[in-house]
Amino acid sequence: MSRAEFNALSIHQKIKLLYAEGTFIVGIRYYTHKVNLYLLDQQYIEVFYNHKADKIDKIDFLNENHSRMNFYLDQIQLKD
Repeated sequence: MSRAEFNALSIHQKIKLLYAEGTFIVGIRYYTHKVNLYLLDQQYIEVFYNHKADKIDKIDFLNENHSRMNFYLDQIQLKD
């Protein structure tokens, strides 16, 4: 699935697709959100869950240049 096709989906369709076909990688806390990182078709996708509002605010492709990458790198353990 291309980025354009994924972006054209509703938030409910994105959630269903990620949970059915995606692979959960790691979850982090980022300000008011819990952000879950998934791998789908060789693309990393972030799901931003807002605890206070009890809803998913955003689902988007990972921006590898964002400072949030440091939070992910702190959570990933590489074996020797």
